[in-house]
Amino acid sequence: MLRLFLNLSGGGCRVSYGKAGKFQNLWGLEGMDEQKIVIAEEEVNRTRTEKQKILIVDDEEVNRVILDNLFQDEYITLQAGNGQEAIEQIKANEDLVLVLLDIVMPQMDGFGVLEYMKSEDMIQHLPVILITSETVRNSEDRAYAYGIADVIHKPFYPDIVKRRANNIVELYQNKHNMEVRLKEQEIEILSQQKKIQDNNEFMIDALSSVVEFRSSETGEHIRRIKYFTRILLKYMEKYFPKYGLTKSQIDAIARASALHDIGKIGIPDAILLKPARLTPEEFEVIKTHPVIGCDILEKFRRTQTDEFYRYCYEICRWHHERWDGNGYPDHLVGDQIPISAQIVSIVDVYDALVSERVYKGVYGNSLAYQMILGGECGQFSPDVIECFQLAKEDFFNIVEVIKMFDFSN
Repeated sequence: MLRLFLNLSGGGCRVSYGKAGKFQNLWGLEGMDEQKIVIAEEEVNRTRTEKQKILIVDDEEVNRVILDNLFQDEYITLQAGNGQEAIEQIKANEDLVLVLLDIVMPQMDGFGVLEYMKSEDMIQHLPVILITSETVRNSEDRAYAYGIADVIHKPFYPDIVKRRANNIVELYQNKHNMEVRLKEQEIEILSQQKKIQDNNEFMIDALSSVVEFRSSETGEHIRRIKYFTRILLKYMEKYFPKYGLTKSQIDAIARASALHDIGKIGIPDAILLKPARLTPEEFEVIKTHPVIGCDILEKFRRTQTDEFYRYCYEICRWHHERWDGNGYPDHLVGDQIPISAQIVSIVDVYDALVSERVYKGVYGNSLAYQMILGGECGQFSPDVIECFQLAKEDFFNIVEVIKMFDFSN
């Protein structure tokens, strides 16, 4: 099926027509002026006169003449007297819509042609009808195994051959049109996904910048968390396939991790930036930041995909939960805590230990690891702990790189 794209001012028109000359107004001509409609109709009428090509392959000239007379009114008919000539014609005419193929021929038989077409991945797009006097079932089975469209035995009734050939051409062209439309839809979906991802990134950058404005310490912490989260998720994907993590999910969770502390926007400076140990009352205020963060995220929910919003919510609300239920704000236990929040939970603690804070100095890598493995920072999932140990060298390397460059300036 030939597709025309007519870019007309005031609207677009896509016109499709098949061999039968059926006109389809896919986008509508309503509202276009008469002159534009005339232009569209003239283009359609012009293309209707263009014949499609078929190839007739038979070593008997009389058979080729019969088939040529049968199809020449509707198609441009090309001929080949053996398999080698057929392959040359196929190579020279990429716009063929059908091959009528005999089996028994000199130099190269029909199976040689089918073997070539199969090797070039043609048969699924270019239909082949076997027209043969062979009555051996094995030959038919072998031909169908190559993926031919139909078998017609000699002698044949011309009208039946013509009807079956036309039906197969139309079927394959409809199939091709459907594949093209699906590809167009796939491209459009990917484009929309890219726009959504760009929107996600914009939201993350905007909200993270607000947090960083409140505290440069928190801003650098956000960037490091993304690095650590991505590394740990990759180990989880490799060694714990039961979680079913995909590369796209790893990317989404890593990006969502940047918003884990967004709720600190709502914490007073006197508490958030206090250079000393918090009082119990102040710590209770700090513990409200996961809920505050989720309230903020809710305002952006309509601009995000369901999956990405879910990861943002899980991480923001539950990254302070612990495996034994002694975390906050909801005291979840075990696998009640989503894996996204479990991962960010442990990397959040690790980064807090190896980074300088207003209320504490820097702990060394080894000490931080021992504190986490020893349970001094709360209990974590055994699976997460195992991945944390596997990622030890990677985490140490990131910390050393951060020491080499002063990211806070």
